[in-house]
Amino acid sequence: MTTIAHLTDVHLGPIVGLSPRYWNLKRALGYANWVHKRARAHDRASLDRLCADLLAQRPDHICVSGDLTNLGLPAEHAAAARWLAHLGLADHVSVVPGNHDIYTHIGDDPGTARWLPFMRSDADCKEVAPAAWGFPYVRKIGAVALIGLNSAHTTPPFVAAGALGETQRQRLEQVLRRTRAEGLFRLVMIHHPPLPGQAPAQRGLADAPAVREILARCGAELVIHGHNHRVSLVRVPGPEGNVPVVGGASASLCVPHKSETLGRYNLYRVSGPPWRIAVTARGLASPGGEIAQLDHFELWAGVRGPPRLTPGL
Repeated sequence: MTTIAHLTDVHLGPIVGLSPRYWNLKRALGYANWVHKRARAHDRASLDRLCADLLAQRPDHICVSGDLTNLGLPAEHAAAARWLAHLGLADHVSVVPGNHDIYTHIGDDPGTARWLPFMRSDADCKEVAPAAWGFPYVRKIGAVALIGLNSAHTTPPFVAAGALGETQRQRLEQVLRRTRAEGLFRLVMIHHPPLPGQAPAQRGLADAPAVREILARCGAELVIHGHNHRVSLVRVPGPEGNVPVVGGASASLCVPHKSETLGRYNLYRVSGPPWRIAVTARGLASPGGEIAQLDHFELWAGVRGPPRLTPGL
């Protein structure tokens, strides 16, 4: 059995490194939103308690599906790199960028490239991953092939959309076919919800219809994402049955905000084949409360049946 932990949208605070060099309209609007709304909803102490609980579960690997930062500033990227290192060694922690991480211009700063040790294919995956660097990357954890995608790119004010692009989609299809041929459990991680209708156009994945077609042709055993700050489960038809697509809550959300779910993370205990996924959700049941088990259920990868959306996990 292999245990994978998933948390997302940690939005590490406080915001650091906001200098005139990086100031523009998008960051001004984002900063105002942080000061007047988000700073009260996202709490670092609450996130730290959640991460301590996660580490106590001793997962085999930790997945972070983006939005580690708030305004995509270089100093935020550096702080996020230190936070990732606190979670664990680079071969035990994987990350993909979110729209807040690749937010707007940063000049010639390396930005999220500071996280490269946590976004690099394993040495023994060179025959599987079509590119020596970049996305998708492939990491093997036991019988699990973790496939990391980058859906983030800079956007204008009031837009938080993403896209994989044709090259990354072609590589994704190659990777899914190759890892399937190896008999591996294929776990796909992306920031934006990957299917049509999961987010409005200004916040969604522009090429979601093409991604759905790839999943229909190639399948996957599990897809995990963030971005919406709400837990969700969608089953999308694949070639050998349904593909579970699970959305995670913002791990740092400590008080009710809009319709978003309070901070939590998921543990996926994978066994098989045939692939069985035992899902445990742990987090805040109430604002300021203790970290506790919130849900537990099982998924069977490849089980046929109608796609459906559940309001929560």
